[in-house]
Amino acid sequence: MTNQEIYELMARFDSSALQTLKLSRGDFTIELGKAAPAASAPAATVAAAAAVVSAPVETKEAPAVSAPLVGTFYAAPAPEQPPFVRPGDRVKKGQTVCLIEAMKTMIEVPAPCDCEITEVLKANGELASFGEALMRYKPC
Repeated sequence: MTNQEIYELMARFDSSALQTLKLSRGDFTIELGKAAPAASAPAATVAAAAAVVSAPVETKEAPAVSAPLVGTFYAAPAPEQPPFVRPGDRVKKGQTVCLIEAMKTMIEVPAPCDCEITEVLKANGELASFGEALMRYKPC
């Protein structure tokens, strides 16, 4: 599949009522998923991967930085380098806190506000689902 075909597939999937989609062609497989809409709220739309900005996920415990798309979570820019953030680190709004790799593209996940990272919830190299909490933070 070409990149254009993948983007068109993502757009059609986004506008559909489907929650998950898996497509295989030979040795190529793509899986798409989106969060289930709330019963009284309209379905959320997913922007193109390059334009996605993570939003805090409100929980009873603490707000969390969520995955902007399905992909592989990376805590560091490269295997031999230290992680972007560790619990206890203070970060500025927009500062990169991790990477999500999707379709051989690295997407930087920014901090939603000036905050202190309290917990990293994913292990390096672990698969992250759309909207899944990646790390918890305390606003500064």
